[in-house]
This record gives sequence, C-alpha cells and structure tokens, in this order.
Amino acid sequence: KERLSKSNLLDIQKRVRWIEGDFLNPEHVKAAVTGMDIIFHAIGTTVPQSSNESPVYDINSNVVPTLHLLEAAQKADIKKIIFFSSGGTIYGIPQIIPIPEEHPTMPICSYGIHKLMIEKYLSLYHKLHNLDFTVLRVSNPYGEKQRQTGKQGAISVFTYKALKGEPIEVWGDGSVVRDYLHISDVVRAAILSINSESDEKILNIGSGKGLSLNDVIKCIEDSTGLKLNVRYTAGRSCDVPVNILDISRVRKSLGWNPETDLTTGIKRTADYIRAHMDDDTIDSDLYTGDIKYCGRE
Repeated sequence: KERLSKSNLLDIQKRVRWIEGDFLNPEHVKAAVTGMDIIFHAIGTTVPQSSNESPVYDINSNVVPTLHLLEAAQKADIKKIIFFSSGGTIYGIPQIIPIPEEHPTMPICSYGIHKLMIEKYLSLYHKLHNLDFTVLRVSNPYGEKQRQTGKQGAISVFTYKALKGEPIEVWGDGSVVRDYLHISDVVRAAILSINSESDEKILNIGSGKGLSLNDVIKCIEDSTGLKLNVRYTAGRSCDVPVNILDISRVRKSLGWNPETDLTTGIKRTADYIRAHMDDDTIDSDLYTGDIKYCGRE
C-alpha cells in the first residue's frame, strides 16, 4: 500500500516532502502537523461494509486518532482543517432527492457514523479553540490514479476489468443510483476551501446528477468499445437505493461547479489505465478477494 501511494506522486516528488508515520501514534501526528498551515484530512481505514464488521476498530482507527490530530492542530496553530467526509453514507436513506446539507443524518453503516462523529468534533474544536474547518461531503469520486483493484471506486475498477477482459460482479441488480464526480472537481473544491471565509462549514461535493450502476456500465462500454461481462449477485443491507447530492450551497459559497462530465472522465480514466497496465500503479497481488460493487464509493 505504501508503494502504491508513492507511485501516484512520482511526477511531483521533487515538490513535496514525504513524512511516514502511524496515524494511531499521537507523537507521529504531532510531528507531522508542526509547522503546517492547512491540514487536509483524508485518512480512512475502512469502507462501509468492513466498518460494520468491526465498529470498534472503525472508531478506534478513525475517530480516536482524529481527536489526537485536532489536539495537535490547535496547539500548532493550524489555520484550517479540511475534512473529506462522506456524501454517500452520512445521510442514510434519503427523505428527499437531491439531498441538501440540512437533511437528517442517519447513517446505516459504521463508516457513516464515524464520519459524522468527526464532523461533530471539528465543530466542537471550532467552538472551543477557534480551530477553523471545512467539511466536504464528497459523493462518489473516480478518476486517474484511483486504485483499480480495491473495494471502492466502481468506475475505475469496472474500467480496469473491462480492459483486462475480466468479469465484474455487482451486488444487486445494478439499479442503485449514485452521484459520480471526477477527482479533478473534488480537488478544485478542496483548494477553493483553503481561503474560503464562508460561514458554511459543511458542503456537499457532487455532480448533482444520479446514475445507476447499469448506466455506468453502459457508459464504460461506449467509452472503451468493450463489452463488459457482468454478474449480478444478492444486494447488501449497508447500501441505500439512491444518493444524489444537492450542490447549491457549494455553488454559492465557493463559486464551484463540477466541470468534467462522466463520458470525458471515463475516457481519461481508461486512457490512464491503458498507459499503466503493467507498472506498479496497478498491482492486483496487493489486494486479494472477490471484488463486488453496489455503487457506494
């Protein structure tokens, strides 16, 4: 996993400083944030399904270390923390579509609960210590350099398997609807958040459009010219049937809009995978087990 992460940074390695450490070690976290101005908190140890298998581990490896991070941040006079939360699991079963930030938060998996807990602690530290923050509730990001053999990222995994001629397994009948967003749009939102002085601290980051897994599969086939071998299996209890985010707040507060449409994004993803099929960026030996998708990133 370390090697995969570093391979994604090879083109900018001379412009960054790489510090290795254990997120569960408060001293490592303290050393990492010292002298910094902005923290992008993107660490996560679980995915929705695995989080339900061990909620204790989910909390101990995500929430508790984040509290150590917040303690270190406020003592180091960090200007702002930008936290990548989950627009797909925070809300639970949606009551309205598209889902606004004011929607009740009722996660149906531990993953969504730990994201919500971190959001609440960010708000607490802002009140107690004036530690500024922005929460980005990101929908389903995809794109170049995403892990093609992991358990998240349906578009990247499906595209990779299509190019490899391998079968794809889908939980359910492929009708679940998700909000897919190219990674370049996520990055722009994160950068705009750095200098934002908006009072809006929680922002949905998505395309504002919904597509079923079957729609995604067809788009991948049209973009690659390949026919996907899809196998449908039983659905999962941790998945909501539809998730589309209302992005009107971020449009107003950051002046942000998604720019990369799905067809363009898939073509860029496919081109990248083709160019790196045989290098260390894609290494299926590091990730074993069946890979199935229901649409949740």
